[in-house]
Amino acid sequence: MFVKPKYRASTNLPKNVIDYFEKRGIPETILALNRIGYGPSFGETNGIQFPYFKSGQVVNVKHRTHDKQFRQEKDAEKCLYRFDAISQDESKTLIITEGEIDALSVQAAGHTNACSIPDGAPSDDSKSFATKFDFLKSAEEVLSRCNKVIIATDNDGPGLVAERELARRIGVEKCYRVQYPDGCKDANDVLIKHGGAVLYNLITNAEPYPVEGIISPIDLSRDMLSIYEKGFERGVSTGFIDIDPLYTVKPGEMTVVTGIPGSGKSNFVDAIMIGISQLYGWTFGVFSPENWPAERHLQTLLEKLVNRPFAKDGLFTRRMSREDVQKNLVVLDQHFKFIVPKDELLSVDTILEKTRVLIFRYGIQGLVIDPWNELEHLYGKLTETQYISEQLTKIRRFARMNGIHIWIVAHPRNLTKDIDGNYKLPTMYEISGGANWRNKADNGICVHRPDYQNDETENFVQKIRFKEVGKIGMATLRYCRDTGSYS
Repeated sequence: MFVKPKYRASTNLPKNVIDYFEKRGIPETILALNRIGYGPSFGETNGIQFPYFKSGQVVNVKHRTHDKQFRQEKDAEKCLYRFDAISQDESKTLIITEGEIDALSVQAAGHTNACSIPDGAPSDDSKSFATKFDFLKSAEEVLSRCNKVIIATDNDGPGLVAERELARRIGVEKCYRVQYPDGCKDANDVLIKHGGAVLYNLITNAEPYPVEGIISPIDLSRDMLSIYEKGFERGVSTGFIDIDPLYTVKPGEMTVVTGIPGSGKSNFVDAIMIGISQLYGWTFGVFSPENWPAERHLQTLLEKLVNRPFAKDGLFTRRMSREDVQKNLVVLDQHFKFIVPKDELLSVDTILEKTRVLIFRYGIQGLVIDPWNELEHLYGKLTETQYISEQLTKIRRFARMNGIHIWIVAHPRNLTKDIDGNYKLPTMYEISGGANWRNKADNGICVHRPDYQNDETENFVQKIRFKEVGKIGMATLRYCRDTGSYS
């Protein structure tokens, strides 16, 4: 439950507050329009207060305290600053800034449909943002109405992180970004140093956010400077120290996982998701018809998270308690969303359409399609090989454009045995559809159990497209039959 703050600040601002905003290029008329207040801030001396209005009610208040720090009301609802104003504005263009003063600056320059994110930008080394962008959920209607969203976050590392995540969730195809003049970090800097006309023109002439297939080198200037300083980053850890030297998980890539039936492909991917969710707070979309109903899949995820059996028939390990189930269902709810289309075609297009919703609402960073053969495939006039090529290209492009990692679990078509009667290690070329599975994938892994009486699982990394992600090789994990966990 959100706590609604009592907004008791006076909008009859003292001269020193009016002068402060005047020096920052924001006139008194803008302060009055936005009902900027002045009053007690968390028991301290009086401070400036920025009320957040939603449906005519104050749902949050941002305070600028005497020591020049910004603080918010505890447990208040998170929404865009100026939510009511942008909801009532009929403009098809929306400007999103990183702070309230920047939103007021854009408004002062002449663009009325401006707002700000409530919590500022994440740190520039953030791997996950948990609930930091939950404010977007309430803005879904406004954002769907707009065909142009101009992102005017700060010109620094955290600002770039916020820009990327906002564009990823809203959709890069409708996003634009602002390039500030030298010596200016944000919209208010431009207003102070260059005036309203320059800021107005910068916003008006914002550049389209880079989209795959439509890129000019100058579009990538901020990204290239970041890469220059830090290099290309590795993916995140799988949670297994033996796997990480060979394979890490990088947003924007596609991994194909194969192996003979019963080898543990799904368990392996589930274990990686649990590890990454615990290490980095990632959230995942999961399309896994073989594990339907969802309760069955939840059981396997709970067992990996708690590391105890769910059912009564655990052979050697004490069963998880009822309290374990209740507590950890809350944890799983924060990190997993199941895609279970009811009356729709179970096609690649349907799954990607649902995934776009999950990206916007929950900021998911990973998607699992398990297995490929449970999708409904409409070949039309295409051969199977042509169809596989087309669909994998579509999925890989979706991963890149939306900054998520996609795993596809695909069964091999041809299984052969060695002279001892054991199944040989399958390769990606042996998946139905042939070479396209290897050619189109960024990464390929084969999960193999040569001896079903032995709990050792051999995980062969058969393809790595980019060397910073990993390398080809094999790592052995030990499988626990009671919990479906690996060690």
